[in-house]
Order: sequence, then C-alpha cells, then structure tokens
Amino acid sequence: MRRSLLALLVAVGVLVAPSPALSPASAVAGGTAARGGWTPRPADYPGTVTRTDLPIRMSDGTVLRGDLVLPADADGQAAKGRFPVIVTITAYNKSVQANAGGLAGAPPAYLVQRGYAQLTVDARGTGSSEGTWTAFGKREDKDSAEVVEWAHSRKRPWSDGRVGMAGPSYMGINQIFAAAQHPAGLKAIFPQVPAGDVYRDVVASGGQVDVGFIPLWMGLVTTTGVIPPAVAQSDPQSGFGALVDHLFGVATFTAPLLLDAVTGGDAAYDGPFYRERSPIEVIDQVRVPTFLVSGEYDLFQRGTPLLFEDLRSRGVPTRMITGPWNHLQASAGDGVADAGHGSLAELQLRWFDHYVRGVADRRLDRDIPPLTYYEQGSGDWRASHDLIRPDTHAVSFRLSGSASNGTPGGLTTGAAEDGTADVYPVPVSGLCTRSADQWTAGLPSSVLADLPCFGDNAANDQTGVVFETDPLDAPLHLQGPINARLYTSSVGGDGMLSVSVSDVAPDGTVSRLTGGWQVLSLRQLDRSRSRYLDGRLIQPYHPFTKASKKPLGSGEVAPVDVEVFPTAAEIAPGHRLRIAVQGFDVPHLAPTLPDLPGALTVMTIHSSSTYPSVLTVPAVG
Repeated sequence: MRRSLLALLVAVGVLVAPSPALSPASAVAGGTAARGGWTPRPADYPGTVTRTDLPIRMSDGTVLRGDLVLPADADGQAAKGRFPVIVTITAYNKSVQANAGGLAGAPPAYLVQRGYAQLTVDARGTGSSEGTWTAFGKREDKDSAEVVEWAHSRKRPWSDGRVGMAGPSYMGINQIFAAAQHPAGLKAIFPQVPAGDVYRDVVASGGQVDVGFIPLWMGLVTTTGVIPPAVAQSDPQSGFGALVDHLFGVATFTAPLLLDAVTGGDAAYDGPFYRERSPIEVIDQVRVPTFLVSGEYDLFQRGTPLLFEDLRSRGVPTRMITGPWNHLQASAGDGVADAGHGSLAELQLRWFDHYVRGVADRRLDRDIPPLTYYEQGSGDWRASHDLIRPDTHAVSFRLSGSASNGTPGGLTTGAAEDGTADVYPVPVSGLCTRSADQWTAGLPSSVLADLPCFGDNAANDQTGVVFETDPLDAPLHLQGPINARLYTSSVGGDGMLSVSVSDVAPDGTVSRLTGGWQVLSLRQLDRSRSRYLDGRLIQPYHPFTKASKKPLGSGEVAPVDVEVFPTAAEIAPGHRLRIAVQGFDVPHLAPTLPDLPGALTVMTIHSSSTYPSVLTVPAVG
C-alpha cells in the first residue's frame, strides 16, 4: 500500500510473418537481460550527499529551488571536482518525491555514484518554488531551458558544463520543451512516457473529457503544492510566499480550468491552450539524442510513438523501448530490463556516458535497435527501425451481419452480410477493465492486482456489441495504429463510440489489446493530418474544435472514424480478432454537462454495401 500511495504521488504527474525477434545478443532468456558486449561500469564513489533548496533565479526574477545530489567519499563529504549534471524538473514536490525511491524514474544515486551530479528542481508554482503553476505554459517551458543553462554555467563549482535530463511523465514532457529551445550545455535527454498531443493523448481522447486521470493529476499537483514547502524550515518568509503563490494558482488556474471543461467551455475543445502544451508541436526543434520509454497500457500510448517517429525521420539519435506497462510501471522502470538491454538505470548510464560525457560506445548502435517493443499475445520482444515497418500493409475487416448483446456479428476480409447493431448507453461500461486501470495511471492494479476483469474483457463486452473473425488459420501480427470506420446513426444525434480491439482465445478469454473513442458530433476528419497505409486510413485526425462540432441529423447515417491507439500484438491460430463497441468508458471519459442528454441515447452501427463499416489494421508480413 505504501508503494502504491507513493506511486500515485510521483507518477500521477502487424499477416503472415512476424517482425524479427531480438538478435541473440540482446534477446531475453528467463527474464534476465543479455546486454551484448556491454557491461555497466562500477561505482566511482561510495556515497552521495544532498544540498537542499538551492535558489535558482529565473529571468523574470522568480526563484525556483532545487535539490542537488553530489558524489561523496566514505566520510560523507562531497567529492571535489566538477561533474556532468542530470537535471529533473518536477511538479510533484521534490521533497515528497525524494521519498518515493525509484518510482520517479531510476534512483539518482546510481548515476551520482558514477560521477554525475543530480539536480531536481520544483517547477514554478510547486514545491518550494515561487510563482504560479500553469502546467507547461510558455513561461514554465522557458524556465526549463533556463534551469539547464543555470546548471551548465561555470559559476556552479560542481558542474563541468555538460547537462543531460531525465525523468518520467511530467518530468519527461518538460525535457522536450527544454530541448526544443537549445539551451547551452544540453547534450542528451531520457524522457519516460512523455505526452505528444495532450488533448488527444489524455485530456479528451475522442472528444470527451478524461474524468479519470485529469482531475486526479491536477489534484495531485495541487495537494503536493499546498504541503508547506521544505524551504520554510530554513527561510520561513520564502516558504510562506511560495505557499501563497500555490494557493493563488489553484484559484486562478486549476479550478477554473476543470470547471470550464466539464461545463463544455473552451477547455473541452482543442485549441491554442492545448497546442501550447503539446510536445508534438515543438518536437521538430529537438536535436539532442533522445531515449524514450513507452508503455502499451500507458496514458501516452498514442503520443510517445509520434515523438519517436519525428525524431527518427530527422536523423536525431533516438531509441525507444515499448513494454507491457501502465503509467506507474513505466515511470518506475519496472520490467525495462526484460527488453534485453539492461535496467533503466543501466540504460541511462550507457546513454549519458556516450552522449553527455562523450565516452565512445561503438556497440551502442548494434546492441540497441531504434525500436524495441513487446508483442502482446506471443509475449516476444521484437526489434524494428520504425513504428510502421516497410513490410507492413493495411488489412480491412468488414463488419458483417447484425450484432446484439450476447450475439456477435462477423468480421471478415471476404463478402459481408448486411446488418445493424444497436449500442445502448450503459454508464458502467469500462468500469472494471484494462482501460479503467490504464486511464487511472495503473493505480487500481497496483492495489488490486488479481482482479480478473483487468485481464479478461469478456464481462465488459456484454455491455455493448461485438464483431469477431472466425478462428484464424495463420498468425496475424499487428504493429501500429488502427482505424475503425463505423457508419453510425443516433436517436439523439450524438453519443460516443468506445471501441476496444481484442484477442479472443479458444477458451473465451478476451484480452483487450488497445482501444479508441470518438464523439459522433466531433467526427469531422482532417485528411491532411491523417495517416494512410496502402491508400487506407489507419490513423484518423479530428480537429476537435467547437467549430467542427456537428450532431447527426434525424435518420442520418454518417461514417465515424475512431482512432484506435497503436499496439503490437499477435493473434495466434485458433484465436479470433474482435472489435467491441460501447457507449461509455468509465471511469475514463464522460460527456460534458451540455452533451450528457445526447450521450444517453441509442446509437446504431450499420454495415452494408452502402454503409461499409470496417476495421483497418496494420499487418506485418
């Protein structure tokens, strides 16, 4: 329980042949990582020493505060000399976070004992830092670059001028914003589970407000922000001033933003506010080597791969490991060693030694491929250069026949039968599923790990309609984003399609692979920003603006493209591929108050030659 609570405090900030498995030099055997010819070097120093609440003055006069961890000798005295600096900027109160062990990423002592300095700084308006928190506003982004330059300065007697950045979630996002500004001294970054597009990734996936994670997250920052700042012990006046700033931020930013979103105001739609806070908008400016960690069941399952693709397309040295992890697990680095390249701490050491310290590592490119990913179903770790491999092609499965509760429709690449399926509003759909765990950052499974519904989606699928293939004769390997084009009508003109794509085993166990969501009235498609494979849509892009909103007319049947977040999976012979559709995904998403009546009406999915509803997947081979 203690670990779960600390985790919450810290982190709740694809047709014939499979892709190649990892080479023998980097394959996993018995859960033990084989690292090729690389061996992590031993510690240079026996201990560490911490200096707390160093004042860091920003260009506008606001003082941020950071804790500095330095190498220490056997007597506990700070080692003499200058060291490369690893910077982490957090909104979760560095003093609270320091008690969470590795749940905020790799333990800092590992790098510090090997000749690095670790500087952890409270973001503006949080912890012991002055100012008002605005969650990645332009001023905060500027702060991130200025902190790096402060650590780089020769005025710091402990810094040799070379800087890296590390940390998960919030601490990963601000690395992107810092690197995009090219601060002096920054050599490399190591973001774990960073967002790409905050609106589509997490704030309002599919156009409904995330009432599971967003209030939890903003409440976390608020809670840790009103804890009396640690600096108050040494400087009561500064501590009191920081606390007043934090409370002012709650009144002027956090509370109004949440209220505006749930009441259907501007915060419920995409626009400048979210564009400013989305790393995908600045990733084209990042030039430093970047190592990403992503999770199949992470909050940013969609966004982190998009960052990887942009960096790779521009030739930036980039690596990404994607594993079967939720947000808390990926933030802590749990299971990273299973990918076959070493633990999280060892990977950071190797990355920073090469790119920050400048120690040549000629085996790095050979040992660690650009993309290492876990394949659901087979349980294999595989390697690729790209998210969508050159041997990937689009396969479309037609929805076939009628479906009703308890009676599945078909899913076929051949001739399809005409049919309809009514989706009834069931406000408990999603309540006990892998989706529920994913969109509360993994907290439920950390407390109630053995709940069967987290691994078997069969019961939840009974609250909607399903379409599935016959048992497969050959394995189907998926890698990348998926599109569900569902021709839909609605009694009330609106509603939300909650789609899950699953693997159905011969014994009936339903393993949810991934999901997607789409509000009917926000179905407008921006083709210029959508992704196509073999001329078929596999990743739709919707504007999600108030101006694009258009409820369905009476009797109108319209195509609704549902972006299903990217995955990697094998559907084995004898298994079935399934798509399930519900009208809710609780506790993940909820309609705004003005849209609630429209969400409580029946939707009908149509499938015919006139209305060719399809599931299009990226198949490897």
